[in-house]
Amino acid sequence: MSALGELQRLGKAKGAPPRKRDNKAAFLFLLPWFAGLALITAGPVLVSLFLGFTDYNLIQDPKFTGLHNFQRMLHDERLHQALRVTFIYVFASVPLQLAAALGLALLLDRGMRGLAFYRSVFYLPSLLGSSVAIAVLWRQIFGAEGLVNQALELVGVHGRGWISDPSTALGTLVVLNVWTFGAPMIIFLAGLRQIPVMYYEAADVDGASTWTKFRKITLPLLSPIIFFNLVLQVIHAFQSFTQAFVVSGGSGGPSDSTLFYTLYLYQRGFSNFDMGYASALAWLLLLIIAAFTAVNFWAAKHWVFYDD
Repeated sequence: MSALGELQRLGKAKGAPPRKRDNKAAFLFLLPWFAGLALITAGPVLVSLFLGFTDYNLIQDPKFTGLHNFQRMLHDERLHQALRVTFIYVFASVPLQLAAALGLALLLDRGMRGLAFYRSVFYLPSLLGSSVAIAVLWRQIFGAEGLVNQALELVGVHGRGWISDPSTALGTLVVLNVWTFGAPMIIFLAGLRQIPVMYYEAADVDGASTWTKFRKITLPLLSPIIFFNLVLQVIHAFQSFTQAFVVSGGSGGPSDSTLFYTLYLYQRGFSNFDMGYASALAWLLLLIIAAFTAVNFWAAKHWVFYDD
C-alpha cells in the first residue's frame, strides 16, 4: 500500500472530520463578519438606495419621487462644479503621488543606511494626511502669513494667500495629497525587492543604461504593483473630504474652487437636510468610482505584465 493510502486509512480509523465539517467550521468563524456586513453595511446601503428615490429631510417621512433627484442633477450647477473640481484633483494628484512614491522607492531600494528609519519617516504622512490636524497645519502653511510666504520673503518675493485665491486653492490640496505618498511607496518598495537581480545583471553584461533597465525591466515587472496602487489611490482621491472641509471651513471656497464631490454631498445632506438628494449623489459617486475602476481593469490588459 502506498504512503498516501496508508495516511488516508489511518485518518479514517481515527475519525478525521470530512471536508464538509471543515467548511462548516470556516463559515462558523466567518458568521460574525457576515452579520456585520448584513446589519452594519448592507442595511444602510440598501436604505440609501431607497432614499435616493425619495424626498426626505430627516424630519418628515420620506416621500417617493421616482427619478426626480437624478433629474435634478442635470441642472445642478454646484454639482457640475464639484465634479470638475474632483476630476481635476484626481487626475492631477494621483499621477504625481504615484510618481513621487515610485521615485522614493527606487532611491530607498539602493540599500542605504537607516532604511527602516527612512521608511517610517516617509510613511508617516500617509497616516496623518487625512487627519484634521494636518489639514489645519496645511492651512497655516499656505495662508497669507504662512511658512510658504515667509520663505518667499527671504528671496524678495511677495507671496499671496494661496488658500484664499481661487486659482491656487485647489493646487494646495493637490500638493497635500501628493505629500501622502508613504503608503504606495512602501508597496512599491516591496515590489522592487521581488524583482530578480539576475535580470539587471544580464542587462549590465549587455551594456544597458540605467534608463533602459528601468524601462525594460523595472517598469514591466513592477506594473502589477503600479496597477494596484493606481486603483487604490484613484478610489481614495474620489473619496477625499477632510482636507477640503477643513481648509475651506466647510464651504468649498473660495468661489467653490475646493468644492469636492464628497463635500457637496455633505452640504446637501447635513447642511440643507436634503437627505434624499444626498443619497442619490452618493450612488452617483459609487457609479463614477465603479466606472473608473472598470476602465482601469480593462486598460490593465494592455500594459500590466504578469510573469506567469
